[in-house]
Amino acid sequence: MSVSGQSGCGKIRLFEDFLGGPDVAVSNTDAIKTSAASAGPFSMYGSLAETDCGLVLLGKASGYGRITGTDEDGYGLSIGTEVNMSPALNGPIIVEARVEHQALTARTTFVGLMATAADDIAEPITCATTVLTKVCACVGFLYNSELTTSALWYMPYLLATDSTQTSTNVASSQVPVAAESDILRLVVNSDGSAEWWINGKLEQTVGAGVAATTTTLMAAIAGTWGTTTTVSDLDIDYLLVEANRDWTR
Repeated sequence: MSVSGQSGCGKIRLFEDFLGGPDVAVSNTDAIKTSAASAGPFSMYGSLAETDCGLVLLGKASGYGRITGTDEDGYGLSIGTEVNMSPALNGPIIVEARVEHQALTARTTFVGLMATAADDIAEPITCATTVLTKVCACVGFLYNSELTTSALWYMPYLLATDSTQTSTNVASSQVPVAAESDILRLVVNSDGSAEWWINGKLEQTVGAGVAATTTTLMAAIAGTWGTTTTVSDLDIDYLLVEANRDWTR
């Protein structure tokens, strides 16, 4: 007979405030697995072999880090966990970040959960006009300058069985503004349902099994990717990940 035990360590909570500590400069010449790049409790994934890619801390009130991507389409940098959480075993999973764009051109931003997190991490969704095309299963917040109506936060959810989504179906009511911060909060429940909150306003909810496949392991990620020959970047005040511990044996 198998018995699942519990202890007081039932809650998983990871938080980075970017007030100080690890600072991986843009001169880093090694990929994450060989350089052990990290941002507090989070791993760094991306094109760290590129000289224009890395993380630097900023002299801004409350402490911000600047995640800097690359000047190549589809390449960039993300901060987050390993691929180690599933809704069924760890839900509800909460991913929250306060982020700010220096500019709203030539970049992709994603904050949420995605099923792949490798050294040279790829953006989870590619975009053209009004079509969102899945690279890997994901659920979260998206900003992409390649969309026809680019000046919005989008709230995609693409399961492993999905291929595309129409941007108008997942558009929020809120517009990111350069040099202004937004608080993005994603909640994915154990049944695969989800809620998207922006600046304290509930923007979208979807039902059981719609947002995420409950048994799929995912990583909590905040990242930026280039879309042209312009370097992408994303300023981040904090990143919070909360989940329940899996007690099955």
